[in-house]
Amino acid sequence: MFSSFNGLKLLAATIALASASLLASEAALAGSCSSRSAGSTASSQVKGQTGQQTVVDIAASQGSFKTLTAALKAAGLEEVLQGKGPFTVFAPTDEAFAALPEGTVEELLKPENKDKLVKILTYHVVPGAVTSTSLKAGEVATVEGNPVTIQLGESVKVNDARVVTPDIKASNGVIHVIDKVILPPN
Repeated sequence: MFSSFNGLKLLAATIALASASLLASEAALAGSCSSRSAGSTASSQVKGQTGQQTVVDIAASQGSFKTLTAALKAAGLEEVLQGKGPFTVFAPTDEAFAALPEGTVEELLKPENKDKLVKILTYHVVPGAVTSTSLKAGEVATVEGNPVTIQLGESVKVNDARVVTPDIKASNGVIHVIDKVILPPN
């Protein structure tokens, strides 16, 4: 999908098209999951989180998203994700990136691998602002184009990644911190 990626204009157009699928995504995500509402209070303890910052600003201001912030910059996605949104970002921690095979992050950050990096990062983004209390089990379309699978239970999972901190509210969406980097099927 991004093999002919020619800058942020194409990415912005892709996000706009993905936003058109928002109604379908929200239908898959809508519902009441009151058993997870207690976990949403954890978001209020995030350092410097005010709800006035964008998803990128929040990631950059936290000590545990240095790799994600560098990857967003290398992929040219900072400006897009600082835009109006709304976006739901499943944000892997630095520990999650460190768990990838040795050398993977360094390879992805190289300019010649920008298309792959964009594909991976946009697989972590869902159009719309979806809080943990409105999640519903099932497949949800991502900005990348392939769906992620939401699993509910004692914890919320996105594919095989566990949501460790839900509902960090931003001015243009919401961040759910996850413990693994999720990879698109291709």
